[in-house]
Amino acid sequence: MSIMKNIQDKEMKKHISYRIGLLTCGLLWLVSACSKVDYTRMDDPAYLRVFNNFNYALNMEEKDNKVPFLCMIINPDLDAAGKPVGGEIIGDFLNVREPYAPPYPSHIGSSTSASNPEYPGKENVLVGPILNGFDLSSWAQVPAGKIHIMFMYRPKNEVPYFKLESRLQGDVMLDTVLQLESKEVYTLHLLQRDFKTKKNGMVLRKENFHKLSLSDSLLYVNFYNYSAEGFWQADASLKPSSNLTTLFQQGIRDKMDVFLTLYKDQEDAATNMDFYFDYLPGYKGKYLTSLVRNSQSDAVSPYLSFPLWANASDDGIRTKVWQRFDFFTPGMDPSTNPFGRNDLDTKSNWAALNCLLNGKVAASRDNGATLPNMIVNIHSGMNNPQSFATVNTIEVVNGAVYLTTIQRKYPSPIY
Repeated sequence: MSIMKNIQDKEMKKHISYRIGLLTCGLLWLVSACSKVDYTRMDDPAYLRVFNNFNYALNMEEKDNKVPFLCMIINPDLDAAGKPVGGEIIGDFLNVREPYAPPYPSHIGSSTSASNPEYPGKENVLVGPILNGFDLSSWAQVPAGKIHIMFMYRPKNEVPYFKLESRLQGDVMLDTVLQLESKEVYTLHLLQRDFKTKKNGMVLRKENFHKLSLSDSLLYVNFYNYSAEGFWQADASLKPSSNLTTLFQQGIRDKMDVFLTLYKDQEDAATNMDFYFDYLPGYKGKYLTSLVRNSQSDAVSPYLSFPLWANASDDGIRTKVWQRFDFFTPGMDPSTNPFGRNDLDTKSNWAALNCLLNGKVAASRDNGATLPNMIVNIHSGMNNPQSFATVNTIEVVNGAVYLTTIQRKYPSPIY
């Protein structure tokens, strides 16, 4: 009888789930019927993500810099004077990027402000599919082939670009033609090439993470220094100031060695002032790679890996391990770091990034910037939470450090 009862219970749960699914679909249909979105069909798309890296300082020396608030126009319609009056794809209100780009489109549906920290970001557009197990919903579909792309300066308000007064339109930041291959994944970075001349430019990176044979039990990370020429040598008064970036705000030198340390418990790290001593054996100051500044190259940096289950005492379902990356001038040994906890003037010879919790841990107490853990802990299957490995990119740009995390598809929760 107990077997029959279990079967009946399962069938009842399936029936209830089915009814809930129908109700949910009905509600979604009603919502979509009230707010119809017309998508531009892409028969042969490429996948594009755009970051605005113009993190200018607010000071008298930079007062003549134009506010880096932009409108992106793909395949613009131009009038007789060459001024855009429309376009095939409009990515408006493109603001300076946020420090963390999570593995899901977290900005979609946000209506508190028109400001968009990336493209597509908040834009309700066709996005990429699950490709080789990777979720590309943070990349927008755009036409493959040769595209004309323009980035226009715009006022920092909430008026759509083509509804602005005519005198406020037409100020071009960048105007170029790109060649995008079908079904390929691209990340476009708008950035400053030269800190002294204020020359601007872009890097279009053709990603390859979805083509690599990657292990589910390893975390992957690669590094870029897209800082402008002359940034780290410039006077500190000319650089952005932020409590979030700590040592990175002065810039790092054009060549740095990167070291990894893995720590045991990110929850203890939130309260324990001496958390940085509680490291995993074999993963203290482990050399990873050398990082060379280059704001011209579109080459993909090689991915480095380390184990998801580095802590032998973990149960194979959840881990509390977190990561720290130290950037040192070549020749320096992280075990004999000469800089103290309160020494912020390292002459750009050292910077540190802690990846733990959600990134909201105080950064100043150990002179390290903080961003979220590269290990994603989420309700999956019967486990709440379960730990998953990710693919990550760390980019250093003019006094800031950014983390982009990409996650493979994981089993949905079972309630």
